[in-house]
Amino acid sequence: MAAPANTPRGVLVAVDGGNSKTDAAVVGDGGELLATVRGEGFRPQIEGLDTALDALSAVIDAALRRAGALPGEVAHLAAYMANVDLPGEEERLEKLLLGRGAAASVAVGNDTFALLRSAVTAGWGVAVVCGAGINCAGVGPDGRTARFPSLGPHTGDWGGGASLGRSALWHGIRGEDGRGPRTALTGAVAAHFGVRRAIDVGLGLHLGEFDEGRLTALAPVLFDVAEAGDEVAREVVARLADEVAVLGSVALRRLDLLEEPADVVLGGGVLAARRPLLMDAVAARYAELAPHARLLVPEDPPLLGAALLALDHVTAPPAAHETLRAAFRRR
Repeated sequence: MAAPANTPRGVLVAVDGGNSKTDAAVVGDGGELLATVRGEGFRPQIEGLDTALDALSAVIDAALRRAGALPGEVAHLAAYMANVDLPGEEERLEKLLLGRGAAASVAVGNDTFALLRSAVTAGWGVAVVCGAGINCAGVGPDGRTARFPSLGPHTGDWGGGASLGRSALWHGIRGEDGRGPRTALTGAVAAHFGVRRAIDVGLGLHLGEFDEGRLTALAPVLFDVAEAGDEVAREVVARLADEVAVLGSVALRRLDLLEEPADVVLGGGVLAARRPLLMDAVAARYAELAPHARLLVPEDPPLLGAALLALDHVTAPPAAHETLRAAFRRR
């Protein structure tokens, strides 16, 4: 959707919205980074869509205030969000933001596309996000896309910090009561929650004494135990590596990119941590499933990708993109 002729160019807003935080940037159409702001996560499935939209609007308004700009001066809003996993959800959020007057034009997409754009210069490739959950999306040289619902186990998904945490608890309890092999996860899980037994964590979750969201924080605990040599924990890490590789290789196949060099961008908190055991296993699985893939773990944040997509929308020249990349690196 084109901006009206009287809308000032040079004021673009980019958003990277995740479960735990939402980052926004105000950018000039020449690539100038005018302001950045961090706010609360975008969690419509927990808080309700209206509340999540209010929080998103607050982050955008704060970024505009910091940049010295007004909402009516926004030529384009590029919002790339977690928990917006289906094309229909993207379209609905786009219409709602337009209805709120967020910008003259709005583009909404899943945050995986922002991760991809942050690292690739050709504009195509595949990205796998592994943070609280797991997701994958790809764009081919011809503009075709490949993606997955990524709504949880009921759509065939496993992985991310939440899955790792639940697995650590599951194995810890079974190792404790004899249903599974003995594992150092038993003591590590109990210690992390400050209780005597791993089963006390499970009972505490059932009784409401512990928030289930705390399980995500067990992911680093699981990696520590795995890297210390625990076989049960290492099997969980190997399963995650396989999921990361299967997602990316299937997306490459759908885009007819398996037989040629193509970038696979790995991001999200779990992958960005670059835990050696996981990353070595991921590389080994890609070597088997997609040997031509070039694995990238970008230093730049996904917010840069969202901002580059905003510049793409207004057909900014390559120099503007380079200016923006340089600005983010200086930041």
